[in-house]
Order: sequence, then structure tokens, then C-alpha cells
Amino acid sequence: QVQLVESGGGSVQAGASLTLSCAASEYTYSNKYMGWFRQAPGKEREGVAVIYTGGNIIYYGDSVKGRFTISRDDAKNTVYLQMDSLKPEDTAMYYCAAASSSYFLLPKPEPNALDAWGQGTLVTVSS
Repeated sequence: QVQLVESGGGSVQAGASLTLSCAASEYTYSNKYMGWFRQAPGKEREGVAVIYTGGNIIYYGDSVKGRFTISRDDAKNTVYLQMDSLKPEDTAMYYCAAASSSYFLLPKPEPNALDAWGQGTLVTVSS
């Protein structure tokens, strides 16, 4: 049963922008910490951003603060990640995830503690 579906990845030049989308089932979305984590080849997973669907709570990883913006559309059970001023070091597979606590996503995701995560969408930033 598919619960989270990401889209929006691609290949861009440094300085460009991309927006990722994550569509969730209502059960997966409601009153959860929805967010994104990423993993680059040969590197550990890194939490990127988290938003609480039951209120106004948002957190960002230090490496993306000021450049990335997470938002949500409750009518569509969808979470977005607007990525601006992309850098080559942002190159990674980006995964959408749902959790019962923000601590399971930031600063480092704990896959065993996540309620669900998607298949990932690849973001490649060239210099």
C-alpha cells in the first residue's frame, strides 16, 4: 500500500530552484510530522525540513536554512519543499517521510522510527 509519493526532482545548475511534492494518504498525513530527508552517495542520511500537519511547527536542517522552504496543502494532503539557491552539495536522493515526532526526522532521520517514507526523488545540482 503506497502511502507517500514524491515528485519534482531533476537536474539543475547551481543557483537554480526546484520544488518537490509529497502526496500522502489522509491517514499518513493527519496530525503527523511530515518532512524530508536526503541521502547522497557515500554519505549518511540527513534531515532537511519538517512540518507539523496539526499546527504551526516547522524545523529546518542547518545546511538548508534560508534556502529551503517547507509548506503544506491540507486540502490535498500534500507537503512541498521549495529549494532555492541550490548548491552541488544538495545533490542527493530526497525522501518524504511521516513521523510521530520531529526528533525522528531532524537532525538525523531514524528510519526504524518513521511511520512511512516514499521511494525518493533524485535531485542533481551541477556547478
